[in-house]
Amino acid sequence: MTVEKIEIDTLVIGAGQAGVAMSEHLTKLEVPHLVLERNRIAEKWRTGRWDSLVANGPAWHDRFPGLQFEGFADDDFVPKEDVADYFVAYAEKFNAPIRTGVEVKKVERNSERPGFTIETSEGLIEANRVVAATGPFQTPVIPPIAPKDDNILQIHSADYRNPEQLPEGGVLVVGAGSSGVQIADELNRAGKQVHLSVGAHDRPPRSYRNRDFCWWLGVLGEWDAAAMKPGSEHVTIAVTGAHGGKGTVDFRALAHQGITLVGLTEAFNNGSVSFRSDLVENVARGDKNYLDLLDAADAYIERNGLDLPEEPEARKMLADPECMSNPIQQLDLAAAGITSIIWATGFKVDYSWLKVNAFDENGKPAHQRGVSTEPGVYFVGLPWLSRRGSTFIWGVWHDAKHIADHIATQRKYLAYRDSSQR
Repeated sequence: MTVEKIEIDTLVIGAGQAGVAMSEHLTKLEVPHLVLERNRIAEKWRTGRWDSLVANGPAWHDRFPGLQFEGFADDDFVPKEDVADYFVAYAEKFNAPIRTGVEVKKVERNSERPGFTIETSEGLIEANRVVAATGPFQTPVIPPIAPKDDNILQIHSADYRNPEQLPEGGVLVVGAGSSGVQIADELNRAGKQVHLSVGAHDRPPRSYRNRDFCWWLGVLGEWDAAAMKPGSEHVTIAVTGAHGGKGTVDFRALAHQGITLVGLTEAFNNGSVSFRSDLVENVARGDKNYLDLLDAADAYIERNGLDLPEEPEARKMLADPECMSNPIQQLDLAAAGITSIIWATGFKVDYSWLKVNAFDENGKPAHQRGVSTEPGVYFVGLPWLSRRGSTFIWGVWHDAKHIADHIATQRKYLAYRDSSQR
């Protein structure tokens, strides 16, 4: 259907988990709205992830309150295609007004009249309010240190699909957050010689004393933390739901299974790559994060008198592998047989289409719990929008509710008429 000269109260841009959640709450509050999506609903879950990806949290946790995952038990880790299907089914559940295949090209505030004019691939839209629900995973980031070498295949984790995609030879995976760890493990299991570049990270236990780490972060109040701890801005989290969520990410175990760990990737020069001498320090920091959570969990159990089985083996650490005892700081890529580099180095947002005063001096969204500094413009789906859990499926649902309530309240103010107007 052609989008042409439409007038709507609220326009939601993006139909991933954030846009679907936003639409549900606006529907409940009877706010007239439209959701535009340039691809399909939840497209990033289908084509912006590798083939074997599953949700990082169990099905009981990583979902919206109004619908369970059909065909999965509460403790299952749902494959990516089923997650995308879930959002499609959720949108159908309340007949969400979503139009796919429509790209938003520009949003501008109107002059001398309220609202915004939105230029799309299929015409113009006039809206009183705009919600940017495009999420944090918009533009893959490959750092400028990447070598200019046509003999090596270089791709971002967003473009990785499976081991068969890569040429013969070894792989350097740069980045050891959730994506980098899972990709490195998959490549190693497929018989590839893998070097994994490990930076600063947190690595919570996948489960402890019969409870998943999502449960522990919930009861300990960690999901509701309002801001990052100082110094943790560049710390990734290494956690996986792969293999049925049976194991905690353990870098020593990965090394004993054949992966060569190296420190933070620093530079490339004449066919060689250099790494910082911080591998042992980074692994130790991850160990501390892991043990601190075990301590907090034990204290919570004792404080509340819970009958959960003890798990002393969870505190046992494997011996340091050779790659930690004698860390590699310089590596000749050809001599090591490395023919591919996968950059698991994150993403940046792109709001170049949003021509409004809703950004700080660094170009980042300026907002309070998603309510931006530009009246009538909102953000949803971003990390730490209101709390640590904001980027999780359940977290974005609660953030969207707050924004929808704000929109409904503003509509009530604007609907007011004094006695002479009634």
